[in-house]
Amino acid sequence: MADAQRMVVIGGNATGMAAASHARRLRTPDELEIVVLERGDFTSYSSCGIPYWVAGDVGRAEDLVVRTPEEHRRRGLEVRMRTEATALDVGRRRVRLRPSGADADPSGEAWLDYDHLVLATGARPVRPSLPGVDAAGVHGVQTLDEGRALLHALEADEAEEAEGPQGGRAGHASGRRREAVVIGAGYIGVEMSEALVRRGYAVTVLDQAEQPMNTLDPDMGALVREAMDGMGITTVTGADVTALRASADGRVTHVVTGDGTAYPADVVVLGLGVRPETALARAAGLPVGDSGGLLTDLTQRVRGHRDIWAGGDCVEVLDLVAGRTRHIALGTHANKHGQVIGANVGGDYATFPGVVGTAVSKVCDLEIARTGLLERQASDLGLRYVTVTVESTSRAGYFPGAAPMHVKMLAEHRTGRLLGVQIVGREGAGKRVDVAAVALTAGLTVEQMTALDLGYAPPFSPVWDPVLVAARKATTAVRRAVRG
Repeated sequence: MADAQRMVVIGGNATGMAAASHARRLRTPDELEIVVLERGDFTSYSSCGIPYWVAGDVGRAEDLVVRTPEEHRRRGLEVRMRTEATALDVGRRRVRLRPSGADADPSGEAWLDYDHLVLATGARPVRPSLPGVDAAGVHGVQTLDEGRALLHALEADEAEEAEGPQGGRAGHASGRRREAVVIGAGYIGVEMSEALVRRGYAVTVLDQAEQPMNTLDPDMGALVREAMDGMGITTVTGADVTALRASADGRVTHVVTGDGTAYPADVVVLGLGVRPETALARAAGLPVGDSGGLLTDLTQRVRGHRDIWAGGDCVEVLDLVAGRTRHIALGTHANKHGQVIGANVGGDYATFPGVVGTAVSKVCDLEIARTGLLERQASDLGLRYVTVTVESTSRAGYFPGAAPMHVKMLAEHRTGRLLGVQIVGREGAGKRVDVAAVALTAGLTVEQMTALDLGYAPPFSPVWDPVLVAARKATTAVRRAVRG
């Protein structure tokens, strides 16, 4: 081991463990010592699955864990759980670390040298600086530890209510329905609102935007709001949260908005999105971009530092459509980044070329998908574009189970280059966005898309797939714009 190099990985989830595992496949322990530092209780887990765990679709936290620390250790990785990196000394190539957790000994700090450093610190939930935001009953859901804390709180609340007037909380015993407020109507907010409805809560979603899902254009977001209304979710848009109120025992009771309305809350879930977790890197002087993520080259090496690598939710990625870097927090990218880093540290060679911004979600049976640019993003880039929206069906109209589907498409004025697609519909709608993602990556025009040889049979699609119907309509719109 004396001649071995050391790879230190900060963060034991998607990017970190993918990088460590792939590097281990390429280099033996005698060649490369690999140490992973994870401040939480889990490794290699799906944070995207937390809303479905809370809803009851997933039975246990362990079901969301792809590989435990023990399994990683058996594969030749040194995994140090509940260990937090507190500082980087880039000049001397070392990391200061200490035990993490409320009961950790603060005197247990030590320095660990590295030859290769991998920053896989992820992202942190946006937690606004509001009065009362630290009250009991206010939860984020970014990590499995946070998801577990929320689920335990919900189960305790439900158990108290089941005890009846003698043991239940005041108000619950009177028979009123439990109240939940979700602040933010992005992916996590929408998914968590459904999960809480399914657990029996009366749910109010508060969001500053014009419509829920600001990752869609407002006209498509209105379709999502309609589905949320159908589930009994109260969605309040244009809502500026100003404070959270708590009872004498420190539990949240209300969420207050700028117009003075106080929404009752037995539990509050923060769904305001995430920001790159780069405090450690910033303090060490590493480069960050406009949206706060670390800047890397195509090999995922931090710019200007040959021995430091980064990936996942703590970095910015190249948007292939916009032609600039931005922060997009998705597990798909994080895993790919880890594979690239592991290959390069292990002596192989790999690159990550960029993304087109593809994402898919659901609320109840409504599937929601997007890829490429929204209208506001295209406008911010100074692009001239045309938009079309079509309503079609998921299957041949005469086939049982055919469901409506809305497809919105953006194309560049004159050139007809595809810029973005949004899809909202029932079963079979969401994954159709993958066709558009491939077209965006290939730089196709909407006219070229109309010739794509997609699969057809009545149980799966109309003769003209809805995405191709939108492409045909967009082609016509582009031609009219050119003539105009």
